[in-house]
Amino acid sequence: MKKILLPLAAMAFATPAAAQSIVVVTAPHNETAQLPVAYAELKAGQNRAALAKLTGDSGIDARDPSRLINLGTAYARLGRTADAAAAYEAAATSPIRYDLELANGDYMDSRWAARTALANLSAGRPQLALAQ
Repeated sequence: MKKILLPLAAMAFATPAAAQSIVVVTAPHNETAQLPVAYAELKAGQNRAALAKLTGDSGIDARDPSRLINLGTAYARLGRTADAAAAYEAAATSPIRYDLELANGDYMDSRWAARTALANLSAGRPQLALAQ
């Protein structure tokens, strides 16, 4: 946990896009493959493209926390706060649960990441960029 705090604090202030989001790279399903969860689009600030990718047929279960957290992030960045909250809540209560890959290479429980994103959204605080 200590290894996560410093990189998180640094990323929170790195860029406006990074400071406002929790973004997921992948789950530890396959160490060499990334899930198509719109990481590149979110990193580039292409929130509408991310939204299109995440709501389209990507082959990922609609209840997958990685998909839902990144969907919430795209919605939040587009000012769709209610939709963002619904996506984060769905991720927090999803029957699918695993550790998400963080930006620094560490992993975090998907429900914890979703609840953190939801709490920050509800409080109007910037969200830490917990994952790539």
